Amino acid sequence: MIVSITNPIQATWIFSLLFGAVLLISARPRKITDWFPASLTTELKGVAILMIVLSHIGYFLVSDTRFLWPLSIMAGVGVNLFLFLSGFGLTASGLQKNLSVGQFYKRRLLKLFTPFWLALVIFLAADFFILGKSYSFTFLWQGILGIFTHANLYTDFNSPLWYFTLILLYYLLFPLVFFKRFPWLSAIILFLAGNWLIKLEPTFFDNVLYLYKIHIMAFPLGVLAAWAVTKLPSAAWLEKLSKGWRAIGYYLVLLSLLAVFVYANINSGIGGSASKEQWMSVIAVLTIALVFMMKKLEFRLFSLFGLYSYEIYLWHWPLMYRYNIFYGFMPPWLATILYLGLFIGVGWGAQKIMGLLNKSRLMMVKK
Repeated sequence: MIVSITNPIQATWIFSLLFGAVLLISARPRKITDWFPASLTTELKGVAILMIVLSHIGYFLVSDTRFLWPLSIMAGVGVNLFLFLSGFGLTASGLQKNLSVGQFYKRRLLKLFTPFWLALVIFLAADFFILGKSYSFTFLWQGILGIFTHANLYTDFNSPLWYFTLILLYYLLFPLVFFKRFPWLSAIILFLAGNWLIKLEPTFFDNVLYLYKIHIMAFPLGVLAAWAVTKLPSAAWLEKLSKGWRAIGYYLVLLSLLAVFVYANINSGIGGSASKEQWMSVIAVLTIALVFMMKKLEFRLFSLFGLYSYEIYLWHWPLMYRYNIFYGFMPPWLATILYLGLFIGVGWGAQKIMGLLNKSRLMMVKK
């Protein structure tokens, strides 16, 4: 349900100050030894999921959009950041490992589907036994396969799952077009395939095609970035640039990138053409990625959210909208903090369950 709140600006300040304080407390010095290490990817995943969750709260859950502004204006950037990191991660892994198409599907699709199926089953059961809601057979079999063709936050089972279908399409296509010697060619093919889908305008995807139009560039761009990183010299020279008199230029570049990131988000093009919105979002993604590559601090709070980012994405909206247990009877800033804590707990619990299930499966295979 939509939550009515009072004093949205005051609540935003309180939340921002508390969250900012915890973020600073979690900061640790970072030495730049690699351009894009796994730890950096985890941090950026945390940033991405926070962008999405705070946007869903500020613009869709509460009645006054002043709450959490401007932290709530980056949902599209968060989705594109996830797609960028997915393309980057698959390519970086593909450059290091030799997996057949079958091996890729077995490993990657299992990791993609298992947490998703857990969330799907639990929410279907909760909707039935708690809310008395049931769903059609068509929805059930499409849902099991990961096919979601609607994205209405207020009427759909779990609206953010439109993203699952899009990333699934990329996962199915990636091993078929990945060339270890020419990753840049794979990026071009993936970009052309996405644009072909949009131009084809299949009626099956009518209700989500507008979302695909503003998120079709990020995944191929991540593939291209993973290839580009392999062509860079050692990251040690960047560490040297951040010291001595050269640090002046280093930090000027860092501040300039942050300024471009802010500009791209404020002038996002939302409500205008899909092309402008996509380009501004991609600019925001690239600048925040560069900022994180250059920064001399590691934020463990971002890493914590990044560790459970996929599970949080799967669970967050139904828990807030259909099963709201915090908003409505406590200050919105406190409810937001409690939900963020709850999401980390849910992510931890979901991963533990996945670990137990995998352990049981391996034991059965050995028998």
